[in-house]
Amino acid sequence: MPVDSCPESRPALSHREKQVLAYVAAGFSHKQVAKRLGISVHTVSTYLRRIRSKRTAPTVAHLIHLGLVEGVVPASNS
Repeated sequence: MPVDSCPESRPALSHREKQVLAYVAAGFSHKQVAKRLGISVHTVSTYLRRIRSKRTAPTVAHLIHLGLVEGVVPASNS
């Protein structure tokens, strides 16, 4: 299933959605993301649900790829 990065018909990700996406794509747990951003774990889940409603990213692997495509996670040089 391809990741739908940014077609014109889909709304852009908010700043906070990009922050959450960056942490999740970098491998942080929901609890770790919540602590770093000063929000609840439930709110992290809400942001991820919103991201998934705007983009096709049903799995964590898709979220990681989406993070790379959206430019919120730098590509590894390894």
